[in-house]
Amino acid sequence: MAFEGLSEKLNAAFKRLRGKGRVTEADVKEAMKEVRLALLDADVSYSVVKDFVAKVTERAVGADVLESLTPAQQIIKIVNEELTALMGGGSEKISFASHPPTVIMMVGLQGAGKTTNGAKLAGLMKKQNGKRPLLAACDIYRPAAIQQLEVVGRQLDIPVFQVNTGTGCHLEADMVNHAVKHLAPANHSILFIENVGNLVCPAMFDLGEAKKVVIVSTTEGDDKPLKYPHIFAEADVCVINKTDLAPYLNTDIETLKSNALKVNHHLQVFEVSATKGDGMDAWCDWLCSECAKCK
Repeated sequence: MAFEGLSEKLNAAFKRLRGKGRVTEADVKEAMKEVRLALLDADVSYSVVKDFVAKVTERAVGADVLESLTPAQQIIKIVNEELTALMGGGSEKISFASHPPTVIMMVGLQGAGKTTNGAKLAGLMKKQNGKRPLLAACDIYRPAAIQQLEVVGRQLDIPVFQVNTGTGCHLEADMVNHAVKHLAPANHSILFIENVGNLVCPAMFDLGEAKKVVIVSTTEGDDKPLKYPHIFAEADVCVINKTDLAPYLNTDIETLKSNALKVNHHLQVFEVSATKGDGMDAWCDWLCSECAKCK
């Protein structure tokens, strides 16, 4: 899971700090590089990571920290405090409906972790709160998500119902109502609904465009085309963006490109860094040549 992997990488970074009798500013900055990579690898936004590392570094290089008897422990404490603040600090309890079921809708972009969160929460609700969780799998564009929920449901003895949105690319109220009727929620039940990754799937619509272009970021993982094949299958062009971040991630650009071409071998693929400008000339030249054909 994302948090488990993040924890392992943070522990590895701090282990080197703990092994030092004296911690220097250079040691702090080196540790922060590893923290930065760990957070990026966990799909944390680049801008959020940048601000987080800056705050921790500013606090950690202070004389009161570096000159203390336990500088490594002080730095770990700072990281923990800033991570807690980043996650929102305090916790909020779920307000359960007076008439069951209490419905929790899991929404978010593709790859955000809706499936894992829904499954984990359902298990915790059953174990810790005495609730009777139900799962509705609605992400028909990612079959693996449905399979994952079904497997978890069997393991935890939690009912799972697959909602089929048919040719539509979004979930509607009557579809959820059908799931509720099928699952027949009892008292103290809570229904987790995993919505589709895209509430509106642009690949489904023909707007008269000359070309459909799918933009995929290296931060989304090299298996993105296999998780969400529909949008890649409908596209004419695949632009792999943020190539400058690839060295800091577990994403292999060649694997990402290969997976995209497995889904659609007609794809024209470009590798770019929109921020740094790498690869943009080739992408722009291709666009200009295609526009000339449309005249």
